[in-house]
Amino acid sequence: MAAKGTLYFPPGFLWGCATAAHQVEGHNVNDWWRWEQTPGRIFQDQRSGAACDWWAGRYAEDFDRAAEMHNNAQRISIEWSRVEPEPGKWDQDALDHYREMIIGLRERGMKPMVTLHHFTNPLWVGDHDGWLWDEVPERFEQFTRKVITALGDVCDLWCTLNEPNVYATNGYIFGTWTPGLKSVKKAARALYNQLRGHTRAYHAIKELQPQSQVGLAIHLVGNKPLPPKWINQAATRFMSHFFNRSFLDAFTTGRLRLTGGGRYRFPKAKGALDWIGMQYYQEFRSGFTLRSPGTLFVAQSKPTDMPVGPHTWGGLNPTATFDMLMWLWRSLGKPIYITESGVPDPDDTIRPGYLAESLKAAWRATTLSIPLKGFFHWSLVDNFEWAEGYDPRYSFGLYQVNFQTQSRTARLSARFYGEVCAQNGLSAETVERFAPDVLEKVFPGEAGKAQVTLKARATGTYSRVP
Repeated sequence: MAAKGTLYFPPGFLWGCATAAHQVEGHNVNDWWRWEQTPGRIFQDQRSGAACDWWAGRYAEDFDRAAEMHNNAQRISIEWSRVEPEPGKWDQDALDHYREMIIGLRERGMKPMVTLHHFTNPLWVGDHDGWLWDEVPERFEQFTRKVITALGDVCDLWCTLNEPNVYATNGYIFGTWTPGLKSVKKAARALYNQLRGHTRAYHAIKELQPQSQVGLAIHLVGNKPLPPKWINQAATRFMSHFFNRSFLDAFTTGRLRLTGGGRYRFPKAKGALDWIGMQYYQEFRSGFTLRSPGTLFVAQSKPTDMPVGPHTWGGLNPTATFDMLMWLWRSLGKPIYITESGVPDPDDTIRPGYLAESLKAAWRATTLSIPLKGFFHWSLVDNFEWAEGYDPRYSFGLYQVNFQTQSRTARLSARFYGEVCAQNGLSAETVERFAPDVLEKVFPGEAGKAQVTLKARATGTYSRVP
């Protein structure tokens, strides 16, 4: 029988959801909008269109939904192409609209975390293959200065870049995202320019708003070798270094080193972080293959020893959230936000258990004095999922969206998450009602003994690189 108890999070912990401008606003005109116009690039040749209709005002009703879930924070992003549709041409109406959104969050008792770049670029940046253009870091700093000057009095928690490693990999190695290139060296250059862009933006924000807290969100992927391990261990190390480690290492060493992509020195990056955002969703098995020369003969596949997501999605292992947090803390020594955590699940059958196990893993980290400051669920509402478009298999929202009528329907997980946020903790009673299938895993035995066991298991056993 599972124990009755509550796993409480630290006082002041931030509970919220995350969204991205292009995925929810609707009718953006940027490099992703242009990418969508060519058949074969998006699921069923869909286009983002109205998305969740936020730019027309529906953000307000979705903010109300977040408030009803007792969220005390919310992560949103600003669309660069709206603010600077042409080089040096600033749209004050767009800045005013974002101001209204941020004030709307504050009026509802939610702290805004604002992301400055979430995958999309103005058309004039896209004309130069995005972040492959060496002038982008300076242009991004100028955009950042404009935003901070306009909005710094209503927001002081900033995320410069969202998942620079995902942007570089999908856009410059796999070619499935704009600009559609396939070159490890070009991906490395795009990563380097994002490092420069973040660093310039970081120092600009601290100059204009010294009390602000500035970080970025990195995507971490679990990686283990395919058999035979003695051969494929090297492939796993390559994938983990390129995707998980390389960008982060620059903040402690001042160098960006990428196997097959070159080495870059950038001392100004050293220490240019107040916090780091962790985004963990899935894990893969890695190995060598002659079929993937474009990725230096290294490829990933789905695990066979755990549930997996749709299509190319990997294995679902929420308990590994703890491993990732431990590794990230030991790597950087910076405060951490879980800036995204979620699962594609249109029927909401997996999400409650996945959420419960993820939260248990996050709580474990706090018991070891890891400075975890907040948890942002991806996502508040179903939205446009990049190359997956509106494929229902990739529904991440706590609220289901009918994109024909723009109606919203609360999933069971919305009620579950709302109770967690309200009590600043995860209780056995809540898990028993919303995710009974994982109750014994989340609350094994007597609550006090469980905490002691968790601490004992954690000691000295999670030093590996994910």
